[in-house]
Amino acid sequence: MTAGATASTELKPPIRRVLRPIQRFIQTESSSGLVLLASTAIALLWANLAPESYNNTWETHATIRVGPNALDLSLRHWINDALMALFFLLVGLEIKREFLVGELSSPRKALLPIMAALGGMVAPALCYLALAGGTDAARGWGVPMATDIAFALGVLALLGRRVPTGLKVFLAALAIADDLGAVLVIAVFYTDTMQFAALGAAAITFLVLLISNWVGIRWLVWYGVLGLLLWMAVFHSGLHATVAGVLLAMAMPAWSRINLPRFKEHLDETTRQLNEQGNPTGAVLAQEELLSRVMHLRWACTKLQPSLHQLEHDLAPWVAMVVMPLFALANSGVSLAQAGSGLSDPLALGITAGLLVGKPVGIVLGSWLVVRVGLASLPRSTSWGHILGVGLLGGVGFTMSLFIAGLAFGEGARLDTARLAILSASTLAGVAGFLVLRRLPPTTLED
Repeated sequence: MTAGATASTELKPPIRRVLRPIQRFIQTESSSGLVLLASTAIALLWANLAPESYNNTWETHATIRVGPNALDLSLRHWINDALMALFFLLVGLEIKREFLVGELSSPRKALLPIMAALGGMVAPALCYLALAGGTDAARGWGVPMATDIAFALGVLALLGRRVPTGLKVFLAALAIADDLGAVLVIAVFYTDTMQFAALGAAAITFLVLLISNWVGIRWLVWYGVLGLLLWMAVFHSGLHATVAGVLLAMAMPAWSRINLPRFKEHLDETTRQLNEQGNPTGAVLAQEELLSRVMHLRWACTKLQPSLHQLEHDLAPWVAMVVMPLFALANSGVSLAQAGSGLSDPLALGITAGLLVGKPVGIVLGSWLVVRVGLASLPRSTSWGHILGVGLLGGVGFTMSLFIAGLAFGEGARLDTARLAILSASTLAGVAGFLVLRRLPPTTLED
């Protein structure tokens, strides 16, 4: 066996064969939706087969103490208030990226998904209020306004090339604009009392974050420490603590410390020197000059990558595979025997009508209006049938809807009814959207 063959074998340890399928699964578009679905199913089974165990587990308290100060929350609240701040941080990073360089970066590009998202928020709220307004459930009008981007994009991924690429981009931009609206609704309408001292501390911390960005600080650890302080201040201010995630995202640097021409010079110079060095044999560790060139190139790559992109890339798999499944596990468990009888009350009917009727009607109508007046056009190779399918997928509320329901109703029978209505309506919306898009002609390779 040659030295080169030996080195090749050494670069492929047995653990790679175990990890590679897991890595491929995590990188698949539909994987996060499948994990969420599995977590929801486990929560439902757990809550109905062993309800006392389910409730006791998530009501177990955990305390973090620093000197005389202590933060004591149940496991469910640690997930909903702390871990979900990471979810909102990722949402905020996506929103900022889309406004800077994505589908929301210019008025004409942004108008179609923004108007679709606006219609997809107003119509469900009106549907809900038409059925539940004037009752003790009226506070839940924000529940059917949200779209779960993981599930919606997961359904599109299952359709493969049957849907044009432009439709996936449209749905992603729509969901991001929808998330921005949901964040504003949470901050404005689901905040009960305000502690102005803590709110002032949050404002000062946010200002320090903005100044840090302005003066050129890029260290993620620095932003992490300030982000933790921001979360603590927002938590005690009366605003929901997850708003801190969005604020931190808005302050993250989106610029590079090295421009593309300069990076290309580094790349070309390193490549030229490596070519001149030839093809050395033996262990890589002994090739000091080679390792020096690699480190130099790594330095250039680090300078090129904006902190916003690095954090979004590093955070996404953790949110998709840990935070959101834990949220679903802690919040989807509902007793079907107790909540099933409530599916006919105005609360459940309002959520169901909002997600199954209000969402598609609002998204299609909002899109039609802006296209009709000539301010935007449909994505390439996309028909109104595609927009209807996306409108139905918009009715998959799930994560954000469950989150808002918890803010609106707290623990109790009302929340159980809302959870069951969200799960039922979201499932029907996902199936309906899939079937509508499945019946449309597949796109061509050029699309």
